[in-house]
Amino acid sequence: MEITIEELVKFIDYTLLKSEATVRNIEQLCSDADIYQFATVCVNPSFVELAVDLLTGSSVKVCTVIGFPLGATLPKVKAFETQEVVQLGAKEVDMVINIGALRNQYYAVVREDIEAVVNAANGAPVKVILETSLLTISEKQRACVLAKESGAQFVKTSTGFGLGGATVEDIKLMREMVGDSLGVKASGGIRTFEDALRLIEAGASRLGTSAGVDIVNSYRTHLELS
Repeated sequence: MEITIEELVKFIDYTLLKSEATVRNIEQLCSDADIYQFATVCVNPSFVELAVDLLTGSSVKVCTVIGFPLGATLPKVKAFETQEVVQLGAKEVDMVINIGALRNQYYAVVREDIEAVVNAANGAPVKVILETSLLTISEKQRACVLAKESGAQFVKTSTGFGLGGATVEDIKLMREMVGDSLGVKASGGIRTFEDALRLIEAGASRLGTSAGVDIVNSYRTHLELS
């Protein structure tokens, strides 16, 4: 599979979610994202205001995470966090599903959790992080259905802090479950342009990665040599 550089960059949520990230790190992230014209930068809630300020006038949007990385906070807490970051200027939110509730088959709890964030997002796209490495196939399928029923705009594989990241198999499964009505975001362990292209070909509509610059530069070299 081959796509253009201009197409590839619009798949990328350029991500920095490490707890030790500094202001200088976020400044570099936003500068690179603006130069490369990625879809978004994805930062922790405490850096949303800074990222919004740094990207004023840019087409790059600010994305942030909710209930991250465990997903075990209360729906009201996730809703409040969502409301706060949207007011600060976040244009997309990636929430972690209540993994324990899903595995316990407390589907009403999972639905309430997602709906609370969707309602608080005030129209901003919500991506539901499943943490696929912790789930069975049937649990992944159920999670996709619940996300769709609850009004989310995307399902997403991983936080990057779990036992594993995005796989082609999971992307294919998630795309099969949501069809064309939702986006599918691959996240976790995406380091090369080969990884990126395989996941896009499998059905990913967005890629969460901290290696966005390296991926694009190596792909540009590949295209020049081919």
